[in-house]
Amino acid sequence: MTAQTRETVQRLLHAMATGEDAGALFAEKVDWRLDWPEEGHPAVPWIRPRGTREEAAAHFRELRAHHVPEKDASQVHGILVDGPDAVVLATIAQTVRATGREYTAHCALHLTVENGVITRYHVYEDSLSVATALTG
Repeated sequence: MTAQTRETVQRLLHAMATGEDAGALFAEKVDWRLDWPEEGHPAVPWIRPRGTREEAAAHFRELRAHHVPEKDASQVHGILVDGPDAVVLATIAQTVRATGREYTAHCALHLTVENGVITRYHVYEDSLSVATALTG
Protein backbone atom coordinates (compact mmCIF):
# COMPACT_ATOMS: atom_id res chain seq x y z
CA MET A 1 0.00 0.00 0.00
CA THR A 2 2.80 2.44 0.84
CA ALA A 3 4.35 2.03 -2.63
CA GLN A 4 0.99 2.68 -4.32
CA THR A 5 0.44 5.77 -2.16
CA ARG A 6 3.90 7.16 -2.99
CA GLU A 7 3.44 6.49 -6.70
CA THR A 8 0.03 8.22 -6.77
CA VAL A 9 1.38 11.23 -4.86
CA GLN A 10 4.31 11.51 -7.27
CA ARG A 11 1.93 11.33 -10.23
CA LEU A 12 -0.15 14.13 -8.69
CA LEU A 13 2.89 16.33 -8.11
CA HIS A 14 4.03 15.71 -11.68
CA ALA A 15 0.58 16.66 -13.03
CA MET A 16 0.55 19.82 -10.91
CA ALA A 17 4.00 20.83 -12.14
CA THR A 18 3.33 20.15 -15.83
CA GLY A 19 -0.32 21.14 -16.12
CA GLU A 20 -1.42 17.63 -17.05
CA ASP A 21 -4.97 16.65 -16.12
CA ALA A 22 -4.95 15.46 -12.51
CA GLY A 23 -8.63 14.52 -12.42
CA ALA A 24 -8.13 10.80 -13.07
CA LEU A 25 -5.99 10.56 -9.92
CA PHE A 26 -9.00 11.38 -7.72
CA ALA A 27 -11.87 9.23 -6.50
CA GLU A 28 -15.43 10.04 -7.62
CA LYS A 29 -16.01 11.55 -4.14
CA VAL A 30 -13.15 13.41 -2.44
CA ASP A 31 -12.76 14.66 1.13
CA TRP A 32 -11.52 18.09 0.02
CA ARG A 33 -10.29 20.80 2.36
CA LEU A 34 -8.26 23.93 1.91
CA ASP A 35 -7.20 25.88 4.98
CA TRP A 36 -9.59 28.74 4.24
CA PRO A 37 -13.09 29.68 5.38
CA GLU A 38 -15.52 26.93 4.35
CA GLU A 39 -17.27 29.16 1.82
CA GLY A 40 -13.97 30.00 0.10
CA HIS A 41 -12.39 33.40 -0.33
CA PRO A 42 -13.77 36.07 -2.69
CA ALA A 43 -10.30 37.31 -3.71
CA VAL A 44 -9.03 33.82 -4.55
CA PRO A 45 -11.32 32.38 -7.23
CA TRP A 46 -10.00 28.80 -7.16
CA ILE A 47 -10.65 28.45 -3.42
CA ARG A 48 -14.10 27.03 -2.78
CA PRO A 49 -15.67 23.83 -1.53
CA ARG A 50 -15.18 20.82 -3.78
CA GLY A 51 -15.92 17.14 -3.39
CA THR A 52 -15.88 15.30 -6.72
CA ARG A 53 -13.32 14.15 -9.28
CA GLU A 54 -14.59 16.72 -11.78
CA GLU A 55 -14.34 19.52 -9.21
CA ALA A 56 -10.79 18.45 -8.33
CA ALA A 57 -9.78 18.55 -12.00
CA ALA A 58 -11.38 22.00 -12.34
CA HIS A 59 -9.42 23.23 -9.30
CA PHE A 60 -6.10 22.49 -10.97
CA ARG A 61 -7.19 24.03 -14.28
CA GLU A 62 -8.31 27.19 -12.47
CA LEU A 63 -5.15 27.32 -10.38
CA ARG A 64 -3.03 27.13 -13.52
CA ALA A 65 -5.15 29.73 -15.35
CA HIS A 66 -4.62 32.28 -12.56
CA HIS A 67 -0.84 31.87 -12.40
CA VAL A 68 2.08 32.27 -14.79
CA PRO A 69 3.30 28.65 -15.20
CA GLU A 70 6.70 29.72 -16.52
CA LYS A 71 7.39 31.54 -13.24
CA ASP A 72 6.41 28.66 -10.95
CA ALA A 73 9.29 28.11 -8.52
CA SER A 74 7.45 25.81 -6.12
CA GLN A 75 9.49 23.15 -4.34
CA VAL A 76 8.71 19.89 -2.62
CA HIS A 77 10.83 19.46 0.49
CA GLY A 78 9.66 16.01 1.51
CA ILE A 79 7.05 13.31 1.15
CA LEU A 80 6.12 11.25 4.18
CA VAL A 81 4.12 8.07 3.53
CA ASP A 82 2.42 5.80 6.05
CA GLY A 83 0.17 3.21 4.40
CA PRO A 84 -2.63 5.02 2.58
CA ASP A 85 -1.69 8.44 3.99
CA ALA A 86 0.91 10.87 2.72
CA VAL A 87 2.04 14.33 3.73
CA VAL A 88 3.83 16.56 1.24
CA LEU A 89 5.86 19.42 2.71
CA ALA A 90 6.41 22.17 0.17
CA THR A 91 6.88 25.82 -0.61
CA ILE A 92 4.54 27.32 -3.17
CA ALA A 93 6.20 30.10 -5.15
CA GLN A 94 3.92 31.51 -7.83
CA THR A 95 3.18 34.67 -9.81
CA VAL A 96 -0.43 35.78 -10.13
CA ARG A 97 -1.33 36.37 -13.78
CA ALA A 98 -3.79 39.25 -13.15
CA THR A 99 -1.57 41.31 -10.84
CA GLY A 100 1.95 40.17 -11.69
CA ARG A 101 2.59 39.81 -7.96
CA GLU A 102 4.71 36.98 -6.70
CA TYR A 103 4.00 35.10 -3.50
CA THR A 104 5.59 32.39 -1.46
CA ALA A 105 3.58 30.19 0.89
CA HIS A 106 4.76 27.28 2.97
CA CYS A 107 2.31 24.40 2.86
CA ALA A 108 1.55 20.86 3.90
CA LEU A 109 -0.67 18.62 1.81
CA HIS A 110 -2.35 15.62 3.49
CA LEU A 111 -3.46 12.99 1.01
CA THR A 112 -5.11 9.61 1.40
CA VAL A 113 -4.89 7.08 -1.42
CA GLU A 114 -7.30 4.17 -1.58
CA ASN A 115 -7.45 1.68 -4.46
CA GLY A 116 -5.01 3.82 -6.43
CA VAL A 117 -6.99 7.07 -6.27
CA ILE A 118 -6.90 10.09 -3.97
CA THR A 119 -9.81 10.13 -1.52
CA ARG A 120 -8.53 12.93 0.75
CA TYR A 121 -6.95 16.22 -0.32
CA HIS A 122 -6.32 18.62 2.56
CA VAL A 123 -4.07 21.65 2.08
CA TYR A 124 -2.66 23.77 4.89
CA GLU A 125 -0.95 26.89 3.56
CA ASP A 126 -0.11 30.49 4.28
CA SER A 127 -3.38 31.77 2.87
CA LEU A 128 -2.68 35.42 3.73
CA SER A 129 0.24 35.58 1.29
CA VAL A 130 -1.95 34.12 -1.47
CA ALA A 131 -4.83 36.54 -0.86
CA THR A 132 -2.44 39.51 -0.63
CA ALA A 133 -0.90 38.66 -4.01
CA LEU A 134 -4.35 38.74 -5.58
CA THR A 135 -5.63 41.86 -3.87
CA GLY A 136 -2.56 43.93 -3.05
